[in-house]
Amino acid sequence: MNQTLFKVAPLAIAAAVALAACGKKEEAAPKAEPAKAAAAPAAEVIKVGHVGPLTGGIAHLGKDNENGARLAVEEINAAGGIKVGDKTFKLELVAEDDKADPKEGTLAAQKIVDSGAVAIVGHLNSGTTIPASKIYADANMTQISPSATNPKYTEQGFKTAFRVVANDNQQGAVLANYAADTLKAKTIAIVDDRTAYGQGLADVVEKVAKEKGIKVVGREFTNDKATDFNAILTKIRGAKPDVIMYGGMDATAGPMAKQIKQLGIKATFLAGDGVCSPEFVKLAGDAAGILTCSMAGEAVEKLAKGAEFVDKYKKRFNQDVQIYSPYSYDAVYIIADAMKRAGKADRASITAAMPTTNYNGLTGTIAFDDKGDIKGGAISMFKVNNGKLEYVSTVR
Repeated sequence: MNQTLFKVAPLAIAAAVALAACGKKEEAAPKAEPAKAAAAPAAEVIKVGHVGPLTGGIAHLGKDNENGARLAVEEINAAGGIKVGDKTFKLELVAEDDKADPKEGTLAAQKIVDSGAVAIVGHLNSGTTIPASKIYADANMTQISPSATNPKYTEQGFKTAFRVVANDNQQGAVLANYAADTLKAKTIAIVDDRTAYGQGLADVVEKVAKEKGIKVVGREFTNDKATDFNAILTKIRGAKPDVIMYGGMDATAGPMAKQIKQLGIKATFLAGDGVCSPEFVKLAGDAAGILTCSMAGEAVEKLAKGAEFVDKYKKRFNQDVQIYSPYSYDAVYIIADAMKRAGKADRASITAAMPTTNYNGLTGTIAFDDKGDIKGGAISMFKVNNGKLEYVSTVR
């Protein structure tokens, strides 16, 4: 180092300071600036989680659910936030991808718990919702699924588990009754994808169909990643069923419908809510018209404010509602309502307030039974006509 520089530097600095001070004495005193208003303190944030498949074959359904939740969060914040006790909070949506895989679902659930979120909307699939529910229960975090329909989800006894759609005991019975009473089916072949949702729904359809006097002429299975169903369908073709019921999702049902038509099978294709989507119509192409399907809720076009929601959704996300975004939207508002009623925004207080929910939402009046299932759940029936899902009826 250069020692001379360090000796000279203090003197130079002192001289510069003195000159600056002299210069300031000769300058006119600056005019006083008007006092600035103090900035408003930033609103405190409450985190709410959402989990669904954001990648993979049914990512469009997971994103639809997330969009519904996001729209609700944005509306609440735009209206000034949520008043809890004597404080006002903004909401933040914490989103995770479970890839429609049970193991990924539990990993995503743990991430949501670790994020500090106070409640969770999700998951989409029964196969991810059920294993994840234990993690949320251990954290005393309210979980509201907008779309998981397997009865086992709420039969585990977790006080944190709720759903805002009807379950598959109801949905499966409606499908089987529709096959018997409306389609006048005498025979049915049943295929499922071996997931908690697909197999569970198919089991109920089989049970009720037999009770209604429909002969089950085949029970086959595939998986939720399959695209080639020719072996199964060729076997079914020999049985000449009036109806082919599929327990699975639209990503596999689309190719299956095409192959049913290619094989010349003359049967109604009957399926549950996992198939009852605009995406199925795209995937099935000119074979889409063979589908009759159910949705575990009221049809959006039949909701009092359904058209308004569809317009808002389209404007915000530049895409159409798939199936359950109205229900994930309501789930966020139910969580907000629980916080308001509790006067607190912690997990335990929200969970304690949930059983007394009586909320008039987009999808109707929402209240829960002692298991956490929605009271008075609806099942809507649709068929594809001229390339679009057409509402048929609602059963409660």
